[in-house]
Amino acid sequence: MIGKKKGELLSAYRILFFLTLLNLLNFVDRQLIASFSNFIVPDLGLTNAQYGFLTTIPFIVFYSVAGLFMGVLADMVNRPKLIAFGVVLWSIFTALTGAAKGFVSMALPRMFIGVGESILTPTSMSLLSDSFPSKRMGFAAGFYYMGVPIGVGVSLLIAGYLGESLGWRNCFYLLGGIGLVLGLSALLFKDRPRKSAANQEVKPKLSKETTLEIVYTLFLALRTSSALRFTILAGVFYHIVLGASGFEQLWLVQERGFERSNIAQIVGWIGVFAGLAGNLIGGLLSDWWQENTDQGRPMFLFWLALLTLPIGIYYRFVEPGSYVFWIGIIIGYFQLGCFFGPTFSTVQELVPDDIRATVVAFYILTLNLIGLTIGSWGGGLVADWMVLENYQEPYTMMLVVFSIISVISIPCYYLAGMRYKEDKVLLDKVFSESRS
Repeated sequence: MIGKKKGELLSAYRILFFLTLLNLLNFVDRQLIASFSNFIVPDLGLTNAQYGFLTTIPFIVFYSVAGLFMGVLADMVNRPKLIAFGVVLWSIFTALTGAAKGFVSMALPRMFIGVGESILTPTSMSLLSDSFPSKRMGFAAGFYYMGVPIGVGVSLLIAGYLGESLGWRNCFYLLGGIGLVLGLSALLFKDRPRKSAANQEVKPKLSKETTLEIVYTLFLALRTSSALRFTILAGVFYHIVLGASGFEQLWLVQERGFERSNIAQIVGWIGVFAGLAGNLIGGLLSDWWQENTDQGRPMFLFWLALLTLPIGIYYRFVEPGSYVFWIGIIIGYFQLGCFFGPTFSTVQELVPDDIRATVVAFYILTLNLIGLTIGSWGGGLVADWMVLENYQEPYTMMLVVFSIISVISIPCYYLAGMRYKEDKVLLDKVFSESRS
């Protein structure tokens, strides 16, 4: 019995490490355009609005909408095989992005990258929730989401160290080849038994009836739980400033005077280490917070956002290279690392086991289709308008404005944290009655 438990634990950590590696690749590939912005924008002659559009609309529309369907699919099919298909698909089109000659030829591959990447996170979070106990999901989700800040950091390091020597196009080709190998490696893993008793007895088949049942269950959870709604809303507003941060490298070079390769290297290393610290600390502290207080994990994010808000705005105006300047960048990546584990654990715990992949997909849809789109494309439009109006530092002002908008996430975190445990009991009652 002990040996079996050790074997299951080892298997759980093995799949966690592999999925984290895939998520890292996911965000490296996704972030390459932003990391190479100082190379791609002048090479292709893009405006700020065109650049902001490329980082959002073609990718995010397909990523978000396809992700909702992929979440439903992940609740019903073999998950490692589904992941393998997604990684191979996005890797092929990552390589094709390197051949882009202009705005349109770069936008088209981004659509298919969005479809491929939409598979990974809903499927992975479903797989992890069936591999780890609920009390460890903050850690597991936080570890998995190390791929976000580390992936962003690694993409900057690639731009900083290889951009001048290999060229941005060859870097896209290289990442596409690596992804093909890792995608096929997913086929070596076996699916995990699903925790839902119904799923263990009879594996659901993909059909119109089962799909509609999953969608109905999701909207029943949204209607019942204000904690779930406020967690999603907080994430949307937080992602507005994340979308605007796609202009960070352009801001650092054009308005703060850094050399493009050097600053990509510096910020890349900050992203890796500060993001890693944020993921681990955020996952562990949010688990502790939920177990030892009467509040949910979002309350941890409330205090984190409240305490870091002033420096997040103030450092935009200080002398480049000063201590406050670097502290501001470090805190930004640390906070990014802290976000994902607590928030994705929360949305999964506020729905029944058999729609966990679906709720993750729905959450991703709202984060990206609303939050990132407003931040990135909207940020590009605002920056272009400010240039026409002769603002001295359009990127600085745009980033500050979008940071202020994202402040709305703070009261949303508070309300979600206060309602979490009460809503958890209410949801258990509602779904027990609906299925009896």
